Amino acid sequence: MRPGVAAGHPATAEVGAEILAEAGTAADAVVAMVLASCVAESVYSGLLAGCHAVCFDGSRVVNLDGFAAVPSRRGELVELPIAFGSELVVYSIGPASCAVPGLPAALGELWERQGRLPWKRLVEPALGLARRGVPLPVMHERSLDMLGDLYSLGRGADLFVREGRMLREGETLEQPGLVQTLEMLLEEGAATVYSGSLAEALLRVENVVFTADDLRGYRPRWGDSVVVGFRGHRVATRGGLSGVPGLLPRFPRLSGLSETERVLTLVSALETSERGGEHTTNMVAVDGHGRACVLTHSLGVGAGVWLPDLDVQLNNLLGESDIAHGDPQPGDHLESRMAPSLAFDGEGLALAIGSAGATRLRTALATVLAGVLDEGLDPETAVARPRVHPTPDAVDAEPGVDERALRELESRGRTVRRWERVHHYFGGVSCVGRAGAAGDPRRSGAAIVL
Repeated sequence: MRPGVAAGHPATAEVGAEILAEAGTAADAVVAMVLASCVAESVYSGLLAGCHAVCFDGSRVVNLDGFAAVPSRRGELVELPIAFGSELVVYSIGPASCAVPGLPAALGELWERQGRLPWKRLVEPALGLARRGVPLPVMHERSLDMLGDLYSLGRGADLFVREGRMLREGETLEQPGLVQTLEMLLEEGAATVYSGSLAEALLRVENVVFTADDLRGYRPRWGDSVVVGFRGHRVATRGGLSGVPGLLPRFPRLSGLSETERVLTLVSALETSERGGEHTTNMVAVDGHGRACVLTHSLGVGAGVWLPDLDVQLNNLLGESDIAHGDPQPGDHLESRMAPSLAFDGEGLALAIGSAGATRLRTALATVLAGVLDEGLDPETAVARPRVHPTPDAVDAEPGVDERALRELESRGRTVRRWERVHHYFGGVSCVGRAGAAGDPRRSGAAIVL
């Protein structure tokens, strides 16, 4: 497989390609891309996120749980309703919704275990983006339109609002405070968030519910992947809320089906009772030595609270009721649907893939994975193909989904919501495979093969 990268923004992908071209490892490229995404993709996530990663060092696959942790205190949350298409989702935001962030610590672990280039070299591209500003892509504009009530709160009004309306495609997203934030990260390393300058800034935010001990005590967790069979491949992924290890072994064959049959089969296979809509982004790297890394990270939808002078938004992962499973205690990592995955066959690594998309993540990931490994599509075609997603109330369909199949679903009593245009609601897949690489057009994603 040729080395390559895929991510949710052209600037993010360009940073990954730059690092690979300097003989950085796949983990180096992902660390640099994640930091770049915290500048270029702050509509979808940010530095104070939670994350999951899967890594292959050429001989062994391991997972890294860098998701957010439960703090030792609780506080009052603020409710904010946001419309996802015709579905109204009520989010809980505010400073008390911020869990202990795990992303920075996970990046430090990745770099220490599987990195090769100096830490400062991996921070420099993101710092350059913060100093220059980043043009806003069209799909990020659409996301801001939907999330305007959140992203116009507090400091967000300065960053994302122009002349009384949200930032538009092609306009420069300027976040000058991120320069100071990334300089702290460059000089102090990931520890700045847990025991350094950024930790001090976090603890000064009124009504945050974590303590200095909560920050100092946070640890990312390495663990084994869950490996399942799929169409002659071994897919290494993660379990929990992702549902992927249970889905893939029973996933129906799509190869050879007509388009109508394929859509009906997908709807049946992907039925779910889940709801929700946290924002997420994903990045993938495969290096010249066959090593691979996939990382997905999320702020939830964001707390609507920014660190003063630093332009970093707090996560609202304590307010994401759809991932609040069980009875997590202080220090426990919250649950997540993230499912970064690697597929292998007898020749080695065949596909590195991950997706954003909350409750649509599993749909997007499985649809594209099956498109590549079962139907034989190249990654770009598989990612771009119109998607269908069943919910408890309706079947959501992108423009281009087979109309005969949709009419058949309606004849069976299903409500079909026909979306007028491509939308980030349907997830954001990034992947690198033997036949190429792809970033998702639903997120203005990009991919580069070296």
